[in-house]
Formats: sequence, C-alpha cells, structure tokens
Amino acid sequence: MEKTGVQKLAKVLRVCVIVLFVCVILAMTAVPRLLSLRWVTTDNIKDEIWLFFRSYLVIFVDPYDAVLALFLWVCGVCAANILWQGKRVLENIIYGAPFHPGNAVSLKRAAVACFVIAAAALARLIWGFFYYKSAGPLFTYNALFVPVFLVGGLLCMVMSALFRQAAELKAENDLTI
Repeated sequence: MEKTGVQKLAKVLRVCVIVLFVCVILAMTAVPRLLSLRWVTTDNIKDEIWLFFRSYLVIFVDPYDAVLALFLWVCGVCAANILWQGKRVLENIIYGAPFHPGNAVSLKRAAVACFVIAAAALARLIWGFFYYKSAGPLFTYNALFVPVFLVGGLLCMVMSALFRQAAELKAENDLTI
C-alpha cells in the first residue's frame, strides 16, 4: 500500500522529534556544568574532569542556582516526555492507525507534562518574588511559561478526548456489517 502524504510527513516529523529528544537529554546533562561555570577558579585543563563531577555539588551552594537547576531538570524531563509521547502518536500515524486508542493516552500524558511545567514555572515565579523582593520576575520567561503551558496542556487534553472518542467510533464502525 502506498504511503499517503500525511504518513510521509509523519516520518519526517518523527526524525525531528527524535533529534530534539536527544538534544533535550544532552542539555539536561549540561545544566550543572553550565551553572557552575561562574564558580570555576582554575585555568588548568587537567582539572576539567574533576570540575565536571564537582559541578553537580556546587550548584547547591547558591539557592538561586539550586532553584534554577531544579526548574531546568523538571522542565527537561517534562519536555522529553512530551517529545516521546509525540513520537508515539507519529508512529501510529505512520502505521496508518491515526485513531489508535494509544494516541489518546499519549496526548493525556503530554498534557500532564505541560501542566507540570506550568506549575514549576509558577513555583519559580513565586519563589522569585520572595528572593528578589520585587515584581521583576513578572518580566521573565517564567511568567510566560505559566499561561503558555497551561493552554498547551488544555489543548492536549481536548485532543486526547477527541482521539479517544474517534477511536471508540472507529471500533464501533469496524463492528458494523
């Protein structure tokens, strides 16, 4: 059977999603090292390996670094989960089963990950109000993350319900003679 244009596009998108997934995983491993760069006091290349492992401990010296690292790790894990669920949906589309019941489950998991990112951004925003004792955090990306990921989570929940109902209708239609 010939692949449709949607299935061909889904193959390309699946490759893009896998590449992004790998990039997110690599970025998550670099978080401690990037946050500890301001603590580096040596110019000796030989000490770089020790500094890499030490960077996982150094980020917890400063409360700002600890909160930022925790926030970035939570967002990274959730972003990886969203990408993985997207890959699962795309694989079902490639195999010619866009209304597979697993797509509804995958979209619901992606919605939960979006809500977790929104909650983490809100928590970091509230923490920033107390840390800086000003309204400055309202002008950061954290303030933008809250509504964006809330809407993204709601959209994924609506799409999940639509895919679930479409899968039920397809299953009922397949039983009709």
